[in-house]
This record gives sequence, structure tokens and C-alpha cells, in this order.
Amino acid sequence: MKIEIWSDIVCPFCYIGKRKLEKALAKFPNKEEIEIQWKSFQLNPEEKTNPSISTIENLAKGKGWSLEQAKDASNYVTEAASKEGLTFDFDKAVVANTLNGHRMIHFAQANGKGSEMKERLLKAYFTDGLNVDDIATLKSIAVDLGLDAEEAQAVLDSNKYLDEVNQDIYESRLVGVRGVPFFVLDRKYGISGAQPDEVFDDTLKKAWSEFSKNKSEILLQGSDGEACDIDGNC
Repeated sequence: MKIEIWSDIVCPFCYIGKRKLEKALAKFPNKEEIEIQWKSFQLNPEEKTNPSISTIENLAKGKGWSLEQAKDASNYVTEAASKEGLTFDFDKAVVANTLNGHRMIHFAQANGKGSEMKERLLKAYFTDGLNVDDIATLKSIAVDLGLDAEEAQAVLDSNKYLDEVNQDIYESRLVGVRGVPFFVLDRKYGISGAQPDEVFDDTLKKAWSEFSKNKSEILLQGSDGEACDIDGNC
């Protein structure tokens, strides 16, 4: 059974939601028969990569907030992340456009390493303070994952996988994505946002029980969880 996940690399709830899904899958008896497919989504396609400004300053500027308000918002998601065993460091995070990162996830996914690349890019941004739009950084991560260095460089030097990224974003509109993360299980059930753990557990069971049936409508489970919306609001 396929689980498709629309998310962005710089979306804090996407990292939190990834951990919640992983917890649910760890308990799921049929986890070996689950295929994860990562779908691209950009909260701010026009974002300019700028290592000279902090993410907190960038957030305050983008929202029209004071620095104190931006820090409070960052502290909130940092605390939520810590409950999932994640360490966020917004003081180190680099403001970056995520297009190249999404292309690299597609490259990795084509080589059986999509989830590994997604994890490394999320950690690079939220924990390690790395520039996820930097060519050398992206290539280094690819090589660390065992991907071919020359192929990775060729992707980064071209527009390869750009069509796939755009197709994902187009599909997001078709399935009704209004914020990320957005999980679609077997194109039958949807989970919007980083929902409580029991929503992931229950939805996995429901989706699996209907795995052999045909349904076109995505049935949203629970209310909207914490997410980053299509206007970039987190």
C-alpha cells in the first residue's frame, strides 16, 4: 500500500509529522508492505536563499511580526519537535529556497533512497544549520547516502526532476492539499497536518482494511492538525 506525503523541507510540522507516521508504522503489523512516496511542495517558491539573515529575522519580516513574536513562534514548534525526539535550532537555520532540495529528493527516490534523503535534508535545515540550497552541501549528502557523485552533480547542474517537482505541486491541488504535511494513504484516506498519534494509528488500519477496494474520494481523518498552509503560515 502506498502512502504519498506532500511536504516541504523547511516546514517544521512536516518533520514532526514524519516522526508521527514513523511511530505508527513501527507498530503496524504490515509495515513491510507499505511504500512511502515523497511529494514536493514549496511553501514559498519565491524565497531567495540568503545565509546572511537568520530564519527568525526572515520570519518576522515575512509576517510583519516583531522579533519577539517570531521567537515565540519558533520556540513553540521547537518544543513540539522535542516531544518527538527532534532538535530544532532556528538560530542556526539558513534561509533557503527548497527547489533544488526537492529535485534531489526525486533523484534519491529514483534510486531507492527517497526517505533517507528527506530525513537528511530536514535534519540539515532544522538541526545542523546547513544551507539546503547549496550545491556542495546537496552533493555531499547524496554521496553520504551512497548515491553516485557524478549523477548527483549532473542533476544539480541541470533542470532534471524539475518536471516531477512541478507535477507533484499540480497534483497537490487535485487532491485538495491546503497545508503540509499532507498524507494520502492508498488515495483513499488523507491526514492533514501533524495530527495526534492515534489518528495515524487508526487511519493506517482503516486504509489497510480497504486496500483492495476502489475509492476515488479522499476521506480526511480527524480535524486539521498543525501544519504550514499554502500561504506559508506555520
